[in-house]
Amino acid sequence: MSDPVFPVFLRLAGRQVLVVGGGAVAASKLSGLRKANARVTVVAPEIRPEIEEAGVRLLRRRFRPKDLAGAWLVVAAATPEVNRRVASAAEARQVFVNAVDDPRSATAYLGGVFDRAGVTVSISTGGEAPALAGLLREGLEALVPEDVGDWLEQARTLRREWRANRTPMAGRRPLLLKALNRLYAERGSAPVVGVQPGLRP
Repeated sequence: MSDPVFPVFLRLAGRQVLVVGGGAVAASKLSGLRKANARVTVVAPEIRPEIEEAGVRLLRRRFRPKDLAGAWLVVAAATPEVNRRVASAAEARQVFVNAVDDPRSATAYLGGVFDRAGVTVSISTGGEAPALAGLLREGLEALVPEDVGDWLEQARTLRREWRANRTPMAGRRPLLLKALNRLYAERGSAPVVGVQPGLRP
C-alpha cells in the first residue's frame, strides 16, 4: 500500500514542467499541462509527431539531471529504468515527480480528472489502481449536473457577500444550499439534495 497523500491542485501557469519521454503516454499528458498554461519541455531520444506538433520545447536526447533546473514538476513517462533515474534526480532537487504507471518512483499522482464549467473534480488511488480512478471519474462525471456552472456563479456571488459580512466558514455551506434550492425553485425544477442532514433547507 502506498503512503498517504495530500490532495492538491497546482497553479502551473508560466511555470516550467519537464516531461521525460516521447511516446504515447507522454503525449497524453500534454493537453492538461498546456491547458494549465505550463511551460513544457519534453526530453526524449525519439519523439512522436503529435508531441512535435504540440508547440512545446523539445530536447531530442536522453534525460540529464540538469534538465530539472527550474522545473516545478516533472512527468516521467519513459521506461521504468529511466523513470527511476528521473525520480532519483528529482528527489535530490526537491522536485515532485509523476512517474507514469510506476507509483514507487512517484511523489505526485495525477488522478482521474474532469472539468465542467469551471468545476474540476479529481480522484486518485495513490497510483495503485489508475483504471479504478478512471471508472470512478466516469461515475462522478455522470452525477455532476450540466448546469454546475450556475452553482459556481451563485457561490462566487455569495462568497463576496459572506466575506464582506464576515459570515463564519461553518455557516456558509448551508446558506449556499438554500440559495441553490431557491434557484431551482425559481426555475420550477427539483431542489438540490443536501449531502449532509444538517445541510438540508
